[in-house]
Amino acid sequence: MVFAIGVVLFALGIGASIALHEAGHMWTAKALGMKVRRYYIGFGPKIFSFRRGETEYGLKAIPAGGFCDIAGMTAVDELAPDEVDRAMYKQKAWKRIVVMSGGIAMNFVLGFVLIVVLAVGWGLPKSDTSAVVEKTACVSATQAGADGGYALSECTGDGPAAAAGIRAGDVITAVNGQETSTFSDVVKATQPLSGTAEFTVDRDGQTLVLPVQIEQAERYVNNPESTDADPKPPILREVGAVGIQAAPGIVKYSVLGALPASVEYTGHLFGQTVHALTQLPSKVADLWTAVTGGERDLDTPISVVGASVIGGQVAEQGLWEVFVGLLASLNFFLGVFNLLPLLPLDGGHIAVTIYEKIRNSIRRMRGLAAGGPVDYMKLMPITYVVVVIGGAYMLLTLTADIVNPIKLFP
Repeated sequence: MVFAIGVVLFALGIGASIALHEAGHMWTAKALGMKVRRYYIGFGPKIFSFRRGETEYGLKAIPAGGFCDIAGMTAVDELAPDEVDRAMYKQKAWKRIVVMSGGIAMNFVLGFVLIVVLAVGWGLPKSDTSAVVEKTACVSATQAGADGGYALSECTGDGPAAAAGIRAGDVITAVNGQETSTFSDVVKATQPLSGTAEFTVDRDGQTLVLPVQIEQAERYVNNPESTDADPKPPILREVGAVGIQAAPGIVKYSVLGALPASVEYTGHLFGQTVHALTQLPSKVADLWTAVTGGERDLDTPISVVGASVIGGQVAEQGLWEVFVGLLASLNFFLGVFNLLPLLPLDGGHIAVTIYEKIRNSIRRMRGLAAGGPVDYMKLMPITYVVVVIGGAYMLLTLTADIVNPIKLFP
């Protein structure tokens, strides 16, 4: 039941994202004096509609998109007499760019709001990856765990780090002169050591060098013979340890504190989104492998159906923070994808507008009158190619999600 609820909720979240994208176009067009004829959510047969002012609002049967019909989006658009002066293609370039960017901006704003919700409700990964000490402890021995892995035994008293004066909140910047930018660096630098080592720490802006007596303890470490082609399980080794624990990787924020943290995390997501977008062409082979019965990689693209199923899976596990994060990532992807300078995407219309602006500026410099609007009919062959390739990619992704869906949990 929870799985089904998660699927429905995620699908509704996608629908809301698309609705707000189109609303971004509508609101900016109305604010700049253009006529919005229709605003619909979904495609296919009409379920209902109503008119308010000069705009018809409605819902259609297939909740897989939506559209905002602005009078005169291109010069080939037929116009009623009262629409001629308000036609979009006749407006100043900056107005047209604002309207075409309105939907993209709404996706980015919605994604950011979801990140803020995530930061306040569940927390965000630490942006500061420095080696911050959460607490000091004694050095435990390794013992077999109940799940077949390993666990650390109970111990009492101070460990070497505490005895040397290292405190919670200290940032370890070097071990024996070797710089440590992350907590993992501290572990790697400490494990080969024995005897006494110098730990350089930053404490409230003050640099201290503390001698720490290294204690030997058994730990599972990476097998040196392991490779990507031939992975091997970790092995038990006696290594150096000092009894420190890293600060938590997830930090919860207040509403005000969440804003700067969310801005930084959003920048991180943008980088990931752009990288994922550049990888789309290379994923065709992986999708085809999944469709033809091969293993489905977790990083292969997903359709609306696949995203909703994953939403159901994480909801079933009670991982609502992952649910919110996925929906935020989806909005960033929709925004970045629509920035591509390809028709019929928003970015394609923006590119045409910028071209007209640059062309007319050059013509004015040469003493010529401004040129006419770009003939979209001449661009139709390129548009059809984009639509066909994009449609085929979506169909391949949808097929993979149906016959071989991504399963996050066993």
